[in-house]
Amino acid sequence: MIDYSQTIPNNVDLGNDKTLQRALERWQPEFLQWWGDTGPQDTAALQVYLRTAISVEKDGWANFGYVRMPDYRWGIFLAPRDEDRAVSFGDHKGEPTWQEVPGEYRSTLRRIIVTQGDTEPASVEQQRLLSATAPSLYDMRNLFQVNVEEGRHLWAMVYLLHRYFGRDGREEAEALLARRSGDPNNPRILTAFNEQTRHWLAFFMFAFFTDRDGKFQLASLAESAFDPLSRTCRFMLTEEAHHMFVGESGVARTIQRTCEVMREHGISDPAQVRAHGVIDLETIQKFVNFHYSVTLDLYGSEVSSNAANYYTTGLKGRFEETKRTDDHKLISDAYPVHEVQGTQIVEKSVPALTALNARLRDDYIVEVQAGLDRWNRIPAKLELPFRLTLPHAGFNRRIGSFAGRHVSPSGGVMSESEWIRRKAEWLPSDADHAFIESLMGRVIAPGQFANWIAPPVRGINNQPIEFEYVRFD
Repeated sequence: MIDYSQTIPNNVDLGNDKTLQRALERWQPEFLQWWGDTGPQDTAALQVYLRTAISVEKDGWANFGYVRMPDYRWGIFLAPRDEDRAVSFGDHKGEPTWQEVPGEYRSTLRRIIVTQGDTEPASVEQQRLLSATAPSLYDMRNLFQVNVEEGRHLWAMVYLLHRYFGRDGREEAEALLARRSGDPNNPRILTAFNEQTRHWLAFFMFAFFTDRDGKFQLASLAESAFDPLSRTCRFMLTEEAHHMFVGESGVARTIQRTCEVMREHGISDPAQVRAHGVIDLETIQKFVNFHYSVTLDLYGSEVSSNAANYYTTGLKGRFEETKRTDDHKLISDAYPVHEVQGTQIVEKSVPALTALNARLRDDYIVEVQAGLDRWNRIPAKLELPFRLTLPHAGFNRRIGSFAGRHVSPSGGVMSESEWIRRKAEWLPSDADHAFIESLMGRVIAPGQFANWIAPPVRGINNQPIEFEYVRFD
């Protein structure tokens, strides 16, 4: 029997919900088996300085201490309920939010929850081998923090499936543990979560770009008329911020170290930069191009009847829906989208209801550009001319209006033959990956960092940089 108040911290009255207890008594061992099989490799004996959520209160959701990861307390938390909360958009605008699943939306809500839930274990699987080449104990600890919280986010979605969807929900929860990232026979649902994460630069880029998509998707679901989903996502967002910090600061520290070497030696040629054991800025740009374009595909087609249905039925809102000043129904509104016509990219106006994916993507792009602007302050401060840029939104796309079309980073439409000839200029090649992998090596002395990355400005939870974030004894 599971001691629910200790093993599974929660604020959903788990100890008194006998049906949910029975479901989790079966699912928890399977989760631990999945974690052992596909979670961080060879880490069961490590003591890691992790934060653990034990309540939703300010002093409860970030408790720090040494934990062996198999003993981490994956909890189930929903943000506090607002008894007066009403639906803020769509056909049900103004009605009380739903505490149970409406029968007519049951299958659609289940699909939304499963798709979100599938991303959480997928990223853990993608990052399974990274601790073997961690550039510092600080970075290793951050990786593990992301991993255990992705595991908790899986628990959050599985709670909804078990609590509100009966047998179908239990079967879907089991399937979340059966799929595997990159498995040709049973892959994860979304393409980006089947890509390899071969080294730490890819991990940092993933955390910056793809976890930021997670933020926008969770923020949209936090507007849902289904109140338990909304409350679940609102609490998940408190943890997602650290994941994006790990990505943005990791890339920034990589750029910092490269720029320091370039300035110190007066060099700019990529081959010379690489000879000093750091990652040249041109290669970093390629990884920006790849991870940005792959993440844009996660938003789906620019014009989508499914997105319109999610909105009108109250299942999924816009980013910061309640802060917007329109009528929150969008029946007569329009929104611009882009597509390729011949050799040109043109703008056309479509009903705003069908362009909700495009609008959410555009909100995401604004925030990503702000991150690039922060990265670009590093070479600017060191008086180096290089600046990172975002490629055109049509570059390297497989989903939506640009799928099957070939667009350069600058937005030029090209033939397939020209794309094949030039894509190695813009996307990471096998040789690029091999070079970066050659730099990867585990550094476990407290306060020491691999040559290719700069130390952080400060430590975690006010600890010094040289703190022993991971113990091997």
